[in-house]
Amino acid sequence: MIPPSISPSVRDPLDDAPRLECGVFGIFDAPGAAALTALGLHALQHRGQEACGIAAFDGQRFHTERHLGHVADAFSGDDLTRRLPGSSAIGHTRYSTAGGSFLRNGQPMFADLKSGGIAIAHNGNLTNFLALREELVSAGAIFQSTSDSEVILHLVARSRKEKIVEKFIDALSQVEGGYALVALTNKKLIGVRDPLGIRPLVLGDLGGKAVFASETRALDMIGARFVRDVEHGEMIVVSDSGVETLRPFPAARARPCVFEYVYFAMPDSVVNGRSVYEVRKRLGQRLASESHVDVDVVVPVPDSGVPAALGYAQASGVPYEMGIIRNHYMGRTFIQPSQGAREHGVRMKLSPNKAVLAGKRVMLIDDSIVRGTNSVRVVRMVREAGAREVHLRSASPQIKWPDFYGIDMPDRADLLAATRTLPEMAHLLEVDSLGFLSVDGLYWAMGAGPRDPDCPQFTDHYFTGDYPTRLLDRERAQGLDSHAAQPQLSFLEDA
Repeated sequence: MIPPSISPSVRDPLDDAPRLECGVFGIFDAPGAAALTALGLHALQHRGQEACGIAAFDGQRFHTERHLGHVADAFSGDDLTRRLPGSSAIGHTRYSTAGGSFLRNGQPMFADLKSGGIAIAHNGNLTNFLALREELVSAGAIFQSTSDSEVILHLVARSRKEKIVEKFIDALSQVEGGYALVALTNKKLIGVRDPLGIRPLVLGDLGGKAVFASETRALDMIGARFVRDVEHGEMIVVSDSGVETLRPFPAARARPCVFEYVYFAMPDSVVNGRSVYEVRKRLGQRLASESHVDVDVVVPVPDSGVPAALGYAQASGVPYEMGIIRNHYMGRTFIQPSQGAREHGVRMKLSPNKAVLAGKRVMLIDDSIVRGTNSVRVVRMVREAGAREVHLRSASPQIKWPDFYGIDMPDRADLLAATRTLPEMAHLLEVDSLGFLSVDGLYWAMGAGPRDPDCPQFTDHYFTGDYPTRLLDRERAQGLDSHAAQPQLSFLEDA
């Protein structure tokens, strides 16, 4: 069993959306690095809204601040560069995936080593975190947090390698799972992506200064130029000597997370060379060809359902209308203390546009359906606004399996599609019809052709059960051995 002290944070049972992962940002040798990092984190706020932090180096000392809450609240004001002086900095926005929502789990995490200080910011989740933590504690390590990211710091500290980059490589060679990391030492900025490229990371340039970020929109925010994606299994080391590229890990076939395109990344970002906005429109176009019925109006569930609904409307020829209006000046509904308050919170967050909905056959387009709790509330709201029929379509396939690489999804028993047929789900969601995009349709929208079951191009286990790495902690927790029949695991090496 996972000890209670390091179990994931408790989710509200009516919080239907999968929580975003985390966002990371780093910049080297640029005046006002902390202020630039704060701007970059603001552009990545959607990736984590529970905590944020910045670590800066002024040439002699590291300065670190971590706060619960939003970037704009934590890192605003004219005194930011005084509080966090230095020309190099890294930053992090966080949702709790491993560990709880406590400040001690905030990032960047910092440690003083014999060779100097090191700060790290991590997006993703280690699937052998508990096993490594147990080994480290048995060897005398003292942990200050319950975050899997601290394991990496301990592994770096205990490495017998001489140089800091070698220590970092030694540490990462022992971890499993999905990660994108930025690290700052007294001489270097390091960006690295896991061997499968599950989590995203890009390299940018700001007037000759190197920048790392989870998404390209963070580069846009500070006026930096996009250079390229950090490749899967690649480590980029930035120093006064320039930019060095290393390939320290065994070659593996890239399998980036497809859920970045479905839900996580913002539409104005480019992830792994693909425009998120264009992919989402193509999701809607394919959805219209796969499961269209006669309706009068196409309505997105805002905001993440908007591009797919546009694509659906264009492909089907049905008018697109904003039948649901989102209030952007409202906090998240899942923090409300009672179900009644949460129901009112949903009404404050989403409002029906009766002029569009009354008397119409409505096609609702959402990005995904997880538990279905939010979907049924939206359906009821649309019916109460006078809709004659309500049809619901998901611009992604049925989510049947949980995630272990940095997405906080419910357990399989709580996933709507895991144990129910399509008619059963339609009945529970109170819709006239229900449809999901096919897995091949998702791959088509990505420009990848049909999914090859022997060689999948993406990390897509939430739809297929095909996990790209072993899940050591899960296997140990459930008493499974490494050859367990489910979930299905695959290890794909380059030809």
